[in-house]
Amino acid sequence: MDGAAASAARRVELRPVGAQDHPLLHRWVTSPHAVYWEMTEAGLADVVAEYEAIAAHPHHHAHVGLVDGTATFLVEVYDPAHSELAGRYAGAPGDVGLHVLVAPTDTPVPGTTDLVMAAVVRWCLAQPGARRVVVEPDERNAAIRAKNLAAGFTELGPVALGSKTAMLSIATPESFTASRIGVLAAGLDLTLPEPPLLLTPDRQVSA
Repeated sequence: MDGAAASAARRVELRPVGAQDHPLLHRWVTSPHAVYWEMTEAGLADVVAEYEAIAAHPHHHAHVGLVDGTATFLVEVYDPAHSELAGRYAGAPGDVGLHVLVAPTDTPVPGTTDLVMAAVVRWCLAQPGARRVVVEPDERNAAIRAKNLAAGFTELGPVALGSKTAMLSIATPESFTASRIGVLAAGLDLTLPEPPLLLTPDRQVSA
């Protein structure tokens, strides 16, 4: 079995972040591995406050991702029109913002990050009225920028966001489907919740 086939044979699930996840998320976001998440100095109370605020936000949702039953990644989806991106790029109806963090591990399994990217971008594009996925990684994060390109994202240029300079990047259904990671997504075994309603009707693109 080649690497792509092996990844596609694994099972990916998503569930909303709950209070029981806060200690786990604290370990993840304070790891040196997560330096670009900008929470390495956060205490548990900071993480609780952050994810309780997200849970209460109508246009921002957080989920824990499981691979073969093991909590493996964190994914956040949001409407860029209700975020710090608003007014900082040429946004359009149907844009869905994405943040993803793959958990640090001492026993990495080859292909896991590709698998996670395939699942979460596919899920983003399943949002009602979605037309583009928008990401804004730190411009210094070469690894995730390369992964985004492999998933069909096009880099549009730097954008100042808070304490970082982000590399604004966008993927469409067509660019994702044609990408190396998009090809992997087509064969995934996914158990995903119905996409949350992020985009109000005026922000959706009709099919």
